[in-house]
Amino acid sequence: MIGSASEREYPRYAHEAVITLNTPGVAISGRTSNLSRGGLCATLSEQVTVGMTIDLDIQLVFSDDVQSEPLRVPGRVVWCTPVNEGHQVGVSFLPLDAERTEYLTMFLRYLEDDHDDEAENAKPSIDDRFA
Repeated sequence: MIGSASEREYPRYAHEAVITLNTPGVAISGRTSNLSRGGLCATLSEQVTVGMTIDLDIQLVFSDDVQSEPLRVPGRVVWCTPVNEGHQVGVSFLPLDAERTEYLTMFLRYLEDDHDDEAENAKPSIDDRFA
């Protein structure tokens, strides 16, 4: 079972990034629903084996479907569940070298900045306006 947000080691960012899950001989594309320093949750078209070690390419999606260069990180599939006509998968990142850690930190910093901008630009709720 996944712990509550207060029990998580790293903050999660709800962001749709493009991923390619590279297994021996097969590359499966998908999209994330959230991403953190420790791993991600994504939707794929195919089922993957829990416990499998994979290489994962992550690309941020900017406006107008412009994508960042892929960041390749090693990971392990920790769960896979059928959802609608696809599968939702949880991937835990394996230890990263210094360069990949730096790039992942930049990815997450972008997501954090993007989240902060959205919060600043959000319209106040009726409760906030009349509190």
